[in-house]
Amino acid sequence: MSGGVDSSVAALMCSQKGFDCIGCTMKLYDNGDIGLSDSRTCCSLEDTEDAGSVARRLGIPYYVFNFGDDFREKIINKFTASYLEGKTPNPCIDCNRYMKFDRLYERAKVLGCDYIATGHYARIEKDENGKYLLKKGIDERKDQSYVLYSLTQEQLAHTLFPLGGMPKTRVREIAEENGFINASKPDSQDICFVPDGDYASAIERFTGIKPQKGDFLDMQGNVIGTHLGVIHYTIGQRKGLGTAFGEPRYVCGISAKDNTVTLGSNSDLFRREVRVGEINWISGETPQGEFRCTAKIRYNQKERPAAAIPDGSDRATLIFDEPQRAITPGQSAVFYDGDTVLGGGIIE
Repeated sequence: MSGGVDSSVAALMCSQKGFDCIGCTMKLYDNGDIGLSDSRTCCSLEDTEDAGSVARRLGIPYYVFNFGDDFREKIINKFTASYLEGKTPNPCIDCNRYMKFDRLYERAKVLGCDYIATGHYARIEKDENGKYLLKKGIDERKDQSYVLYSLTQEQLAHTLFPLGGMPKTRVREIAEENGFINASKPDSQDICFVPDGDYASAIERFTGIKPQKGDFLDMQGNVIGTHLGVIHYTIGQRKGLGTAFGEPRYVCGISAKDNTVTLGSNSDLFRREVRVGEINWISGETPQGEFRCTAKIRYNQKERPAAAIPDGSDRATLIFDEPQRAITPGQSAVFYDGDTVLGGGIIE
């Protein structure tokens, strides 16, 4: 229970179905840990109080689990390392993978719980062979299946997504009908431990490393300016380059090894082929041979038709039917068959 409306209504629905529920919040960091003194974040005291208020209203036990050390090691440190390598990570995917469905899942087993229930907008079904399927939430605007591609068959067997079959508008209505304190609470938007969205400043705070200036290159490798440090840039970026070029320029490549950032035109950002590693196949089985699917290379994107060519158990090449813009190393590519998630991995 994050303190938000989604997990609160998920707890209500589980209670109404007759489950013996335990409400819990993961305490992942203190603001002092991330160098912020007064910013409101998802681990604020106010959020914990909101979650506790709902738990009391439902008459269920409520606990706060301190997972700060794991969060620092597996989420924040990985986030900073990726940026220093010139990549653009998605820490929300890592948080689901390593915190909710690893650390919290293990705690739930110790407590003798049968399931973890969350407020994610996704669905779990079984196919005719008894395999668990991860499916998109019916509210396409809120669907969160993209960030859940790392789930395994065992985890799916012990996970509940009570909100997957309803729209967000109905969730807020249910919270209002039940007098929840957070019924109209806004959804969180930014990365929770970088609430101001200034990733470069956050990385400096976390690591104490000052970014080194380097060369802007054109597509032919010629030096055309000076950048502020690779952590300031991501593929596809146009604004905030720190230099005026007289015409639109976009970040098309980042090399942390050479400390260079390559700039080009918008048309230089389009590619069809994507290498994907660290793939988790939801079924637990690697597909044999090339297959057709749809795929998306970022959270807020519609899936696009592609061919997938597995190369070993956890690697594949995706070849889109049409060129895709700003394919970004460190982000995730997720494979779909209709509304079913086949798996996903990290863009290399």
